[in-house]
Amino acid sequence: MKFSGVTRREFLGGSAAAVSVALLPRLGLARVVLAGATEAESAQDDMDRDLLEVTIPKLHAFYEAKKYTTTQVTRWYLSRIARYDRVYRSMIHVDSAGALATAAAQDAAATKSGAQLKRGLLWGVPIVIKANTSVKGLVTSAGWYGYLVPGHELIAPRDATVVAKLKAAGAIILGQTNMPDFAASDANFSTAFGRTGNAYDVKFSPGGSSGGTVTAVAANFCVLGTGTDTANSIRMPAGTSSVVGVLPTRGLTSIAGIHPLNWLLDNTGPIARNVTDAAIALEVMAGADPQDARTRDAGARAPTGPYTKYLNAGSLKDKRFGVPAFIVQSGNDIAPGASSIALRPDTRALFLKAVEALRAAGATVVVDDAILPSSFLELVGAIKTQPYTGEGTETFLRDYGPAEYRSPAEYARAVGSPLPAFVRGASSIGRDPNAPTLRIENDPQAEGNVWGPQRQAVAAYDETLDRFKLDGLVYPSAQMPPNDEMIPLAEGRRSDGPHSNTGWVNAIGVPAIVVPGGFYANGLPFGLELSAKRWRDGDLVGWSFAFEQATKFRRPPTLTDKR
Repeated sequence: MKFSGVTRREFLGGSAAAVSVALLPRLGLARVVLAGATEAESAQDDMDRDLLEVTIPKLHAFYEAKKYTTTQVTRWYLSRIARYDRVYRSMIHVDSAGALATAAAQDAAATKSGAQLKRGLLWGVPIVIKANTSVKGLVTSAGWYGYLVPGHELIAPRDATVVAKLKAAGAIILGQTNMPDFAASDANFSTAFGRTGNAYDVKFSPGGSSGGTVTAVAANFCVLGTGTDTANSIRMPAGTSSVVGVLPTRGLTSIAGIHPLNWLLDNTGPIARNVTDAAIALEVMAGADPQDARTRDAGARAPTGPYTKYLNAGSLKDKRFGVPAFIVQSGNDIAPGASSIALRPDTRALFLKAVEALRAAGATVVVDDAILPSSFLELVGAIKTQPYTGEGTETFLRDYGPAEYRSPAEYARAVGSPLPAFVRGASSIGRDPNAPTLRIENDPQAEGNVWGPQRQAVAAYDETLDRFKLDGLVYPSAQMPPNDEMIPLAEGRRSDGPHSNTGWVNAIGVPAIVVPGGFYANGLPFGLELSAKRWRDGDLVGWSFAFEQATKFRRPPTLTDKR
């Protein structure tokens, strides 16, 4: 080993004669080199301490104090992805060049404007986007290999509405997160990229379909990310990974530019490590959009912002929450043939501890068999959206597909194979697979299939909250812990869990938030979910914040870079 020309023997103490006057300049240079290396290591340690688990307000404070540039912060996250994500595989695509270009532009603007710089709510905040959400110039794979066929990639011609909003607020997009094909699974395997592991133990499932985003957020590969949710896909994965997942009231955020699974149930919202950051991101993402008719009431009915004004540590005091009966049923309580999944004993134990924490924070929690019994699921089950899934896919490809194909039929002609039947709406029972796409606005059966049953289910939900004088409901985000995906299943089947009993939330369009609720004995996270009436998103943010501040359950995972 040599230190700038000084041999190891000379440096570590050869004979006194060896350390002659002639060597002193060389030793001085060695000291400078060593001192420089030590200072660099110290600066890196400082940056690691500052940025691990950093919040948006704290990151903005660093920028304002000129402690870090956006380029430095962006490179810090990219280096973590490069080091660790070859193990966890949360990112299906890392756009290093795009992220660094955005950061450089922001740094130049900061230098030019100085104290006059006006920063957006997410200025300089590195984020990730789920792979079904259009980012101009990147491939919207939706986790499916068919959109990555060489020469036929689905390259987004423009940004999804929520992505445009995030960019306008100053967010730096690091890349896209892995997801199961078309978001159609509770596990996070994709034909485009493979498996994503849980940040707390890579052998275990992070859940799906926003498993890539929750792993990236939990592992500090970004500050926050986006998720989508058709039946539980923001909330259940958030629970597996000790992060905050927000499912807004349907219509608060636009799904335009997001590849649908079932557009009548799909929704999008932020995933973050803390409620404050989630509230800031929700403020950016929310709002009416002419491309999404379901958002037309957002301006008139949405809570008055900003959502950070609801962040009150005392907001649980004197609030009342009910526990849905069908969710906390054990296996012995579930009727044969029922769609409900039994609550595992270890999950029940953590849920009861979380309930006690709610009570300690000043809330009342009501347990009663009449609070959403199994009959409520029958009302939800009467909502038949599947016949209309093809309309969502056609609309997406028309508006966000590449020039080569702007419809499922054009895709089949261009690539030589069709989209999967369930995405085209051709798998609905009793439907001719060659029949024209059924459009809900023109279907005389739409009232009986969707709108009428949905109104009945919403009325039953609201009536229950009113009858028991409840502000909201509280329940586990999943019925079981994250599962070990390395354990082989019978007949070579792939693990497809964990599972939840929370798809009803999407069917009736009410808001829900998942917050860290503790940890299982094996160190894997448990999530607590709260829901409320439509358009009470601000109140939900406040209650979640109060629970977070009272419990401080989240702790970052210890990552490994060894496969």
